[in-house]
Amino acid sequence: MSGNRIARVIKIALIGTVAIAVFGFATMSLWNWLMPALFGLRPIGFWQALGLLVLSKILFGGFHRHEGRDMNWRRRMLERWEQMTPEERERFRSDIRRRPLETT
Repeated sequence: MSGNRIARVIKIALIGTVAIAVFGFATMSLWNWLMPALFGLRPIGFWQALGLLVLSKILFGGFHRHEGRDMNWRRRMLERWEQMTPEERERFRSDIRRRPLETT
């Protein structure tokens, strides 16, 4: 069992390393193809491309996981729904139908 776990960790680490290398190379290639021609900027190297990816993740994406948060919301909503009486469920449905769609 322990050997299987070690093999799985090595496999995940290898896939992660390859993914980081591919994204870094893609970022470097796109930057070096577009930015000098469009804006007159200098080409960047692989490590600068990785740094750019990390910086953009920090500034625009953060480091939180979306899946867990969405699943927790669904689980809590299902628990609330199961505790409602049929009258409360019908009132909830009618309130949702009357509510206008948000456009934000």
